[in-house]
Amino acid sequence: MAVLLRVTSTSTSTSTALPLRRNATVTSSLSLSLSCGLGLGLRNKTRSSIPLTSTPTHIIPLPLTRTSASASGSAGSDGVSGTSSLSLVGMGELLSLGFPLWVASACALALFRPRSFLWVGRRAQVLGITLTMLGMGMTLTLHDLRAALSMPKELAAGFLLQYSVMPLSGFLLSSLFHLPSHYAAGLILVACCPGGTASNIVTYLARGNVALSVLMTAASTIAAAVMTPFLTSKLAGQFVAVDPKGLFISTIQVVLAPVLAGALLNQYCNSFVYVVSPLMPFVAVATVAILCGSAIAQNAAAILSSGSLVVLAVCCLHGCGFFFGYILARMLGIDVSSSRTISIEVGMQNSVLGVVLATQHFSNPLTAVPCAVSSICHSVYGSILAGIWRCMPPTDKRD
Repeated sequence: MAVLLRVTSTSTSTSTALPLRRNATVTSSLSLSLSCGLGLGLRNKTRSSIPLTSTPTHIIPLPLTRTSASASGSAGSDGVSGTSSLSLVGMGELLSLGFPLWVASACALALFRPRSFLWVGRRAQVLGITLTMLGMGMTLTLHDLRAALSMPKELAAGFLLQYSVMPLSGFLLSSLFHLPSHYAAGLILVACCPGGTASNIVTYLARGNVALSVLMTAASTIAAAVMTPFLTSKLAGQFVAVDPKGLFISTIQVVLAPVLAGALLNQYCNSFVYVVSPLMPFVAVATVAILCGSAIAQNAAAILSSGSLVVLAVCCLHGCGFFFGYILARMLGIDVSSSRTISIEVGMQNSVLGVVLATQHFSNPLTAVPCAVSSICHSVYGSILAGIWRCMPPTDKRD
């Protein structure tokens, strides 16, 4: 939950953001954002100015200290609870920054000790992804969902690339590698999923446009109720039977409904979100690790015998997303910072949603394997890319 100080301004007609002192607020910015799950909820990032209200405001991020916790109501009215909240946020930050390691460890354990994850059932999968999406929704307000109107070009370009580059790449790579039908369906399914919440923190580390990242993730996630079933049925229907109606209903249940519920909670139950949000990183990391481990455990023998081709195809899929997302955004005249954001949003998918949908709506359990591998792959790619771009500040837009 972001801690904000809004200062009404009558001397200017646009909304601007005051400069952020890097040495004082890097840690607090990460801590703020990580309370949403894996997403970095920096809607108020200083690189992007988004008018969230009709009155011109300056949005000043405040360090999440005991003082600011106290100002947030009963949740932080006492020093002990403020310190406990800070500890939870710090632990959440540590978990999220090591996200690729935790997921890779879970998948490795599942591969060689499958029984460790065979207890995970469908109800647990649905509950986990629902709570994760609820946490993402808590980083948004209804104002944020309307703020997309302030950057229509970037948001429209990102949305179109999200649902064109990845699905087409998944389809072409499935044919190029001659993947078995179940693996091809899984690759296309994860390619048709919306952007992943981990993309928000990667965008921040890569000096991208974090406000755009949050809005793109929200837009692609909300649209996934229609786009994911439609594209999957059209592209994967050539390989296996696809139930678009079932996919549509499941996507609404585990994505759209919890995201909107989280946004409503953040809008109208701010104190509740303040108390709950520090716990969301634990839920998100545990959900992704357990669900990916479960998908690997159920198919461990098949993966050990013929899984290298799937890993290669998934790596190529995300490579195409990152590469073409950036190149095409630049060709459309979008600035470097926003192009980095679009690249990361296109390249990083909500893989755990793919795991849940594959498990529920495809008869062959191997369909979920590309989705599980995807979670590791895009996290590693994103971390590497963030490290490179972190050392290369954008030159065509003030950072």
